[in-house]
Amino acid sequence: MKRPSKELRGFERVALRPGQKKTVTFSLAGEKLAFWDVNTHGFVVEPGGFDVLVGSSSEDIRGEARIQVK
Repeated sequence: MKRPSKELRGFERVALRPGQKKTVTFSLAGEKLAFWDVNTHGFVVEPGGFDVLVGSSSEDIRGEARIQVK
């Protein structure tokens, strides 16, 4: 089964005034990366690389990082 190229797995709203900067810490638990596997009829987390995108929307990405799941 083909999965979407982007999936929302968590969010946090941060209010900023124009020109203001703020450091935000965001935790993403491993089970948030799981998806329903139709073959096993259960949630699974596949090992490999995941891109974590940060932005005001999926079309306005302002930062990203890559994490590895083993």
